[in-house]
Amino acid sequence: MSISRSGMPFRHRLKADVNVGLMRFTIDVSDAELDDLKRRIRQTRWPDQIPGIGWDQGADLGYLQKILHHWAEEFDWRRQERRLNSFEHHLVDDVHFVRARAKGGDGIPLVLTHGWPSCFTEYLALVPLLSDPQAHGIDGPAFDLVIPSLPGYGFSPRPPQTGVNYRFVAQRWHRLMTGLGYERYGAGGGDFGAGVASFLALDFPESVIGLHLTTPELTPPFTDEDAAFAAEVERWSATERGYTAIQSTKPQTVGYGLTDSPAGLAAWILEKWRSWTDSGGDLDARFGRDFLCTVLSVYWFSGCITTSLRDYWDNRWHHVEPQYVGVPTGFAVFRHHFVPEGEPPRSLMERLYNVHRWTVMPRGGHFAPAEEPRLTAQDIASFYGSLADVT
Repeated sequence: MSISRSGMPFRHRLKADVNVGLMRFTIDVSDAELDDLKRRIRQTRWPDQIPGIGWDQGADLGYLQKILHHWAEEFDWRRQERRLNSFEHHLVDDVHFVRARAKGGDGIPLVLTHGWPSCFTEYLALVPLLSDPQAHGIDGPAFDLVIPSLPGYGFSPRPPQTGVNYRFVAQRWHRLMTGLGYERYGAGGGDFGAGVASFLALDFPESVIGLHLTTPELTPPFTDEDAAFAAEVERWSATERGYTAIQSTKPQTVGYGLTDSPAGLAAWILEKWRSWTDSGGDLDARFGRDFLCTVLSVYWFSGCITTSLRDYWDNRWHHVEPQYVGVPTGFAVFRHHFVPEGEPPRSLMERLYNVHRWTVMPRGGHFAPAEEPRLTAQDIASFYGSLADVT
């Protein structure tokens, strides 16, 4: 079967899963698509760069040339495709998700959602740790994991409309989880995924047993008590927020270049992975080039970059002001999230959430499940294990 995302075709295979009434999904990129990607990379028209400026004006030319060479000449997509397909994938009602059941059964249902510029692959390292925690030395319950792709990311098509905001996606996730037979479940995520999880808890408190977040996507208005943190955020925004301005106003315009050019796509995405993570400026050492090229490949082969950018437009122009979230909430605070060494005050988040757990991590940043999977998994297991009612 062939379908299209923003003009970029790719193939996938579906087969009925008679046990759960779902349709299985297999990632299957054609040889022609692989050849086209390599051709485009080899024909990249490179800009110049001021000598010695590094990353100060954006993605560094030397680094980008090296990783593009790796993507075209050394990266083995077929190997990564096989690895990704070793997980259980489904596509239901235009929602792609990975499902992993708890070893031995009786796992706590948990939906985990990524953000931008990431994809479902960010969470795959958590699968063995949370589906079989005892085997990995983690003290806590096991989980039935559901890891969906946000609408317009990877293999989840985005509805051809505006207003696909946190609340819209939360309603879809609730239908997904209840359709899988989970009347009560946990929710978590980071970035846009934290916003979606928060609205799940707001709109379906009778179903959400607990909320675990790795980034403070939603915050109440700052007060004098938050002055120091607010100043850090303002300083960061002055030099780093340009992407938000363009993506929340004219995502279509920037999307043309990012959809057409692998170099443009890689620069746009990897500059954020470098600056938002606890990488010390060395992406390769932190994640490895194959991991990074897998993320880029999911964006490229699905042609989803423009549809992913629309999250900024929809959540700005179809903004819904969040109310107090009464569901028990756990925060894993990774201090290199956006603002270096900027830790949001617990009191700030307690004005919006019923905070039951607040863990300041010794390392890690915005993409915590990929950066620090063990720390993330331990905190998730400890949080849900501490709740009195998790059935």
